[in-house]
Amino acid sequence: MIADHDDRTIETIFRLLRARSEGATICPSEVARELAPSRWRPLMPHVRNIAVQLASCGRLEIRQRGELADFKLNIKGPIRLGLPRR
Repeated sequence: MIADHDDRTIETIFRLLRARSEGATICPSEVARELAPSRWRPLMPHVRNIAVQLASCGRLEIRQRGELADFKLNIKGPIRLGLPRR
């Protein structure tokens, strides 16, 4: 369940994705930098957690090395966020 206080993070994810061309992805760090430009690093676990929650609802895809990542596992390493492919 996504908490109400996470709305700003969710809005930022989808705003950044809408600003990209179709099929493009964003890095979670882009979201964190938008939320707190000078203190973005501590936000990274939060952004990744929200991404997993959105992926579990089918609203977002988490990709790693260009492939769909299994968000049910503890994903390590760089990821990209994208809208679900049709």
